[in-house]
Amino acid sequence: MKKGLLIVLSGPSGVGKGTILKEFVNDPELNLAYSVSMTTRKMRPGEVEGVNYNFVDRPAFEQAIRDGELLEYAEFVGNYYGTPLKNVEKLRAEGKNVLLEIEVQGCQQVMEKCPDALTIFIIPPSMEELEKRIRGRGTEPEEIVQQRLSKANREMELVDQYKFIVCNEDPKLAASIISLIIKRHME
Repeated sequence: MKKGLLIVLSGPSGVGKGTILKEFVNDPELNLAYSVSMTTRKMRPGEVEGVNYNFVDRPAFEQAIRDGELLEYAEFVGNYYGTPLKNVEKLRAEGKNVLLEIEVQGCQQVMEKCPDALTIFIIPPSMEELEKRIRGRGTEPEEIVQQRLSKANREMELVDQYKFIVCNEDPKLAASIISLIIKRHME
């Protein structure tokens, strides 16, 4: 059986990674398996344990780091986010194309460990639009909004490290482009 692709969808917070993902994640032609990340942040309204994230406490996450159980991880605004390695390896061995929706810092770790990863960076139409999207969530205090915007500016400087860059002006169009990229790499 052919080993599945490792696909990394990345970009600044608020760029719409999740919205784009919903447009193509269930396309049977793509043979996708979504890798659920682990985090220490609190669950947001509407999120489901094991679907959006595996929510764990800080000591459990730090133990996973020490035990080498994570493909990648990052800490942001006081919370850890990471990808359990064992699940990714299992799914790829089964021939599934594993999709990771992760932060830029985590993608850099994946690129080092898996140079064959298909890396896709989502950019906003403008930084003004990104700020509008982050503020539109209404879920975080101003201090966190400012931290996210500052981090987004730094992350935008790293786009040239990715194999593909897709602008999210229209989530349906962005999803179509990403679907085509994945299909070409499956051939």
